[in-house]
Amino acid sequence: MSTAFSGDETAPFFGFLGAAAALVFSCMGAAYGTAKSGVGVASMGVMRPELVMKSIVPVVMAGVLGIYGLIIAVIISTGINPKAKSYYLFDGYAHLSSGLACGLAGLSAGMAIGIVGDAGVRANAQQPKLFVGMILILIFAEALALYGLIVGIILSSRAGQSRAD
Repeated sequence: MSTAFSGDETAPFFGFLGAAAALVFSCMGAAYGTAKSGVGVASMGVMRPELVMKSIVPVVMAGVLGIYGLIIAVIISTGINPKAKSYYLFDGYAHLSSGLACGLAGLSAGMAIGIVGDAGVRANAQQPKLFVGMILILIFAEALALYGLIVGIILSSRAGQSRAD
């Protein structure tokens, strides 16, 4: 029984695991950040309803984290086609590490954005001068996920370089 499969038969498992990890962990971070910040916005909106739209910034920033995971998941999944090109364990591990780098960075950034967003919008309702400081902290938290995205892209690009076919 001959198949057109070339490479290691278990390698795609690790690649698909990387794609799933990128999406799942990034979305967990996005969900936590959105929920935690949303609670702060709702609580603050009772006292100062005119600031609700201005306070949506942490929720939007948390939502972007899921997009980072989606980007890496699509990059990884399009790179897994063992019938077209040999797919070895090196490639699977490269995709797994790519997904974990982006996913876990997105999860940690989402936690930071949620905590800062919750406390920040409540504090902004009491002292409007804190808004710029809150935005700067949120930007630095978002940058953590961006670092994971960049490293994920670099690691994913390493797949396919294990052997000269």
